[in-house]
Amino acid sequence: MKAVILAAGEGSRLRPLTNHRPKPMLPVGNKPLLESIIEAVSAAGIAEIVLVVGYHRERIQNHFGDGNQWDVDITYAIQEKQLGTGHALLQAEPYIDSDFIALNGDRYIESQVIEDLIDERRQSGWSCIAVTRIDTPNRFGIVELDGQTVTDIVEKPPAGTTSSRQINAGVYAFGPEIFDSIRETESFGEQALTTTLQTQSKVQPLRAISVTGRWGDVSYPWDLLSLNDYALDQFQSNPDSEMTQAGHVASTATLHDDFLLGENVTIHPGAVVLHGTSIGENVSVGANAVLENVVVFPDATIGPGAVVRDSIIGVNATIGPNTTIEGGNTELTLDGEVHRNVEFGGLVGDYARLKANITVKPGTVIGEGVGVESGAVVSGRIADNASIVRG
Repeated sequence: MKAVILAAGEGSRLRPLTNHRPKPMLPVGNKPLLESIIEAVSAAGIAEIVLVVGYHRERIQNHFGDGNQWDVDITYAIQEKQLGTGHALLQAEPYIDSDFIALNGDRYIESQVIEDLIDERRQSGWSCIAVTRIDTPNRFGIVELDGQTVTDIVEKPPAGTTSSRQINAGVYAFGPEIFDSIRETESFGEQALTTTLQTQSKVQPLRAISVTGRWGDVSYPWDLLSLNDYALDQFQSNPDSEMTQAGHVASTATLHDDFLLGENVTIHPGAVVLHGTSIGENVSVGANAVLENVVVFPDATIGPGAVVRDSIIGVNATIGPNTTIEGGNTELTLDGEVHRNVEFGGLVGDYARLKANITVKPGTVIGEGVGVESGAVVSGRIADNASIVRG
């Protein structure tokens, strides 16, 4: 059985992180989220993968190549325009001639759910969908069930319109008949796979398989922090894992549990790295700096005395001396949607330069290439390449 992974999307709600990289290439535990998915597919016994790529596809193709490093054989299908999940799946049709697993490339999953879907498909012949129960289902496609049979899939319904807490986990088992069903589905603009599953008798009845193990979605920046924290927990529980790689950690630096350091990281004297922190390769953390629940992309610089909490720091960004990015509970708006009670300090885009003694308020999103002069107080959303001076 083959696997088709849909990894063509952009992830506009994660800008500026996705200005030049597809969402599945965002790091979780110092490796791309898509790499974790490929590892789960391989662990489930699948050796042939079709990767549907589109937006900045060179980032994916250059990283994974032919898949040999992960003991899989990768073929690439190109979605030139991002016209929905159904349209993306159609691009894989030339490479599929039997039953297969389909997965969204921006979801964190473990191999057991893939194995469960394979077993159910082989035993029953039904089309299958993985579902998971969460407390806030209205962000996703809610799945209504009669036992294990799917009766409806409702995309992001208003709160209170359904009692179901089961959502579409973005993993499926199909036969090749799904492709004709997608083509026969009436669409207005984007072709959503869920519309086909709702309306086409060829893929019904649809069997729901509950997710066992961890599941996660990266729709918003703070999702990346949550998944990273989980990945570090798993990494630490593996007795063969190394939390620090080649680099230099000063003897007076303090490294607490649940952290991960990439290659060539330098941690200067008196610095403190607290739980939930992943630091990418070639990063420098200055003397007496404090990092807690932070994802630091490669080549970034954290200045002496800086304090950064609940935040994401982009590639080659600089956080100047004694600058503070405050963590904690906040409210912010993304794509016109208000999010309340979010634990999120801030996002600093690639190549941004924050000088000394700056205060960044919780919930701030600083664009790519932004320059912030010393002593400024920053809040809200700052456009790419803007310059901020002390007011």
